Amino acid sequence: MTSRALVVGGTRFIGRHLVTELLDSGYEVTLLNRGTRENPFADHPDVEHVQGDRRSGATLDNASEAVDPDIVVDCVAYFPGEVRVATRAFSDADAYVYISSGSAYGPDRIPKREDETPLESCTDAQAVDDSAATYGPRKAEGDRAVFEAAAAGVRAMSVRPTIVYGQHDYTGRFQYWVDRVRERERVLVPGDGTNIHHLVAVENVARAIRTVAEAGEAGEAYNVGDREVLTLGGVVETIAEALDTDVELVPAGERELQAASDGDLSLTEFPLYNPDPHILSTEKLADLGWDPLSPAEAIERAVAWEGDPERDPGPDEATLERVLERLDT
Repeated sequence: MTSRALVVGGTRFIGRHLVTELLDSGYEVTLLNRGTRENPFADHPDVEHVQGDRRSGATLDNASEAVDPDIVVDCVAYFPGEVRVATRAFSDADAYVYISSGSAYGPDRIPKREDETPLESCTDAQAVDDSAATYGPRKAEGDRAVFEAAAAGVRAMSVRPTIVYGQHDYTGRFQYWVDRVRERERVLVPGDGTNIHHLVAVENVARAIRTVAEAGEAGEAYNVGDREVLTLGGVVETIAEALDTDVELVPAGERELQAASDGDLSLTEFPLYNPDPHILSTEKLADLGWDPLSPAEAIERAVAWEGDPERDPGPDEATLERVLERLDT
């Protein structure tokens, strides 16, 4: 008998790759979303669509009854209240998987381990505040909602990805570096290029979600990051290898950037730069049988994408050119 999966979201980035992963693994898939974005699976015979607002408990209850899913993956739960409503609606599913974030952890542990590293605290005000500053606390509180549901008998689990890259990444963070390598022989890199913010390929996240849904334990959280951790300089060099080109890295510290840009440019304006190392332990997920792509293979897939991200982060070309010229003098 074919297993049924309900994906809340499913058309944008992680969800899009997840649907493909589930289909390749023999699932019938139903998407639950508002239908405001183009559905890349509109013509697929094994993908159904239920239109509705996931913030509505009635919508989730109706979807649960209509689809009767074996597994549910919640790609678009950004507030802990949404997780609590969803775990009630899908309490009979074999697995409810909440996509949390590595940002749920506090900042000062390396690496961050699921059963040791403290989560961010979350006030009542933060739990309903839709701002970047409260993203980590809200995701942490969503994790605690998963743990509460599991304690009440729901097969609820959590997956915590770090920064995700790959095809259809709308944030433009990874694409910024792909474009620099494509367009320039010399690439300005913040700091000395050795800073680390653990990344994860979107294919590895999709594989992790399916693995957790099939083999994870209720009430548990699982980190997901690439099994090899690259420095930012290493990421840029691996992109160059995937594009079969040579690139010269031009490192610049905060003082050099400020002086060369007349105070217009700082380290943190560069995508994927993090002044504090951020690394997630992935041993717990690996113990479930998760089989990830290597960064080299994943980056080769990512740079093959010919789409355009929705966002365009990072320093503009004129500023980069000015800084590079001044660093040469």
